[in-house]
Amino acid sequence: MNGNTHNSTDGGQGSATLAERWYVPVEIRALRVWLPFAALVNLLILAGEALRGNGAEQLGVLGAIVLLLILRASLPDGRQRWRRYAGQGLAAAILVLGLLSLLRRDATFYDLWATSWLFAPSALALYWMSAGLSGSWCAGAQDAGAAELGLARNRTLAPRFEAFALHTFLIHAVALVVAPVIWIVDVSISPGNILGGAIFDAFTLEHFRAVLGGEAFWLWTRNSLVVALGTTLVGLLLAIPAGYAFSRYQFAGRKGAMFVFMLIQMFPGIIILVPYFMVMKTLGLLNTSLGLIVAYSVTALPLCVWMLKGFFDAVPRALEEAALLDGCNRVEVFFFVVLPLSLPAVAITALFSFLTAWNEFLLALVFNTSNDAYTLPVGLASMIPATGQLWGDFAAASIVVSIPVVILFVLFQQSLIQGMSSGAVKG
Repeated sequence: MNGNTHNSTDGGQGSATLAERWYVPVEIRALRVWLPFAALVNLLILAGEALRGNGAEQLGVLGAIVLLLILRASLPDGRQRWRRYAGQGLAAAILVLGLLSLLRRDATFYDLWATSWLFAPSALALYWMSAGLSGSWCAGAQDAGAAELGLARNRTLAPRFEAFALHTFLIHAVALVVAPVIWIVDVSISPGNILGGAIFDAFTLEHFRAVLGGEAFWLWTRNSLVVALGTTLVGLLLAIPAGYAFSRYQFAGRKGAMFVFMLIQMFPGIIILVPYFMVMKTLGLLNTSLGLIVAYSVTALPLCVWMLKGFFDAVPRALEEAALLDGCNRVEVFFFVVLPLSLPAVAITALFSFLTAWNEFLLALVFNTSNDAYTLPVGLASMIPATGQLWGDFAAASIVVSIPVVILFVLFQQSLIQGMSSGAVKG
């Protein structure tokens, strides 16, 4: 009995020692990740201050970046107490830099956000190194019982910290996309043609009335719709049978053709600009929608074929073999078995072809010299000449032009998800 008690006691001491050895507060682990991320964000802020020409603020942000990285390198390890004191001092210094930066800046949203990336990491580091279980661990005053309690606490808090960090990153990623949209909306509803100023400080619909009330905009819209829909139809008629042939049949030159399709995508479109122009001029297709449809279809065809081939590869051949055994011929197998299963892929290809034609600018600018033949990208560009830029009208027209694209993505959202997932796995 005494032996059992002795063994039990030794085992408890061993587990406690192991807990002390492995325990690191989840707060310190979070700081090891967040501090470099905060330094990266401040590096972006430094680039922004350089664009604004604010030299004093650049020095402050640069000093904060250095201190953040030094703080990351000197975070406590639970044994050396000097690390705790050094970390507290560095965190306090960063906090002071953040306060000075706040006093120098204006009370705009951007300035408050920029200073928050000094206040938040430094305040959290200072608090976590000074209070609670993490503060005791940083001071080296951790016993076995507290270590076991801390390990259990880590299991509870770690998912919450990870979720918070992930959402913070995603919010910033979304902000990078949303901020330009908010800016262009503000320009479109602000009087005059001013690009700067406060956000949403005035409201007017004069720019939308000017755009929607003019004949030129609707003419450009009609041209773009004709070209985009024609490109989509021609692209699908060529890419669907070509993709199926490359997926299911072995023929001479198959690998070479696929390699050429892939090789074409490596070269910028401007290389083929002059040959395209000479061909269109010879065929009399300049200033026509048909010329753009032909050019866009040929340009988008290689990628469309590659996309559809990947999706057709994911359709099990056993389904086709079963249909052949039931008496279907190859054409019926394709139209009644393979094509219905590949509709999500066709939707992705159609959307890609449409957007290629809807947004393309360079070919439309070169092939069309008449205002009556302009598509929307070229027409919008004509609204900002060297003198007398109509920024408000341009912003309003840009929003109107983007609405069909948004609607298409909303309508085809389910097909896009299905198409991407089905093309990722070979059945």
